Amino acid sequence: MKVAIANDHGAVSYKNEIKKMLEEEGYEVIDCGTNTEASVDYPDYAKACAEKVLSKEADRGIVLCGTGIGISIAANKIKGIRCGLCTDTTMARLTREHNDANLLALGQRTMGIEVCKDIVHVFLKTEFSQGERHKIRIQKISELEN
Repeated sequence: MKVAIANDHGAVSYKNEIKKMLEEEGYEVIDCGTNTEASVDYPDYAKACAEKVLSKEADRGIVLCGTGIGISIAANKIKGIRCGLCTDTTMARLTREHNDANLLALGQRTMGIEVCKDIVHVFLKTEFSQGERHKIRIQKISELEN
């Protein structure tokens, strides 16, 4: 599986730790930056990650910022992206099973790194349930984009 990952200046260390973990587990990781703690604008990095997923260069994406809020809002403005801001593994499982989320958002300032790693594992290993009611809801979400 190919995973795109991007972050702003508020989540450089978590991005690096998650990237290392994924590479050690055999995932191909596409690093969309940033790699510095100099202030950057998170919408640019949400877009970079989302574009990798939408173009099918990556199967899923992970975006990080200080809280995960700003970068998730930015990502969800991009047509075709369903980004779930998850703070526990249940949310990660359900955003994949029910929403077929293609991006995961995490916050470095609000969560521990081990919790984030657990969430990433669940997000990447969980498949969409293919439930008919969920497909209908996802279609309605897509219609809101137009």
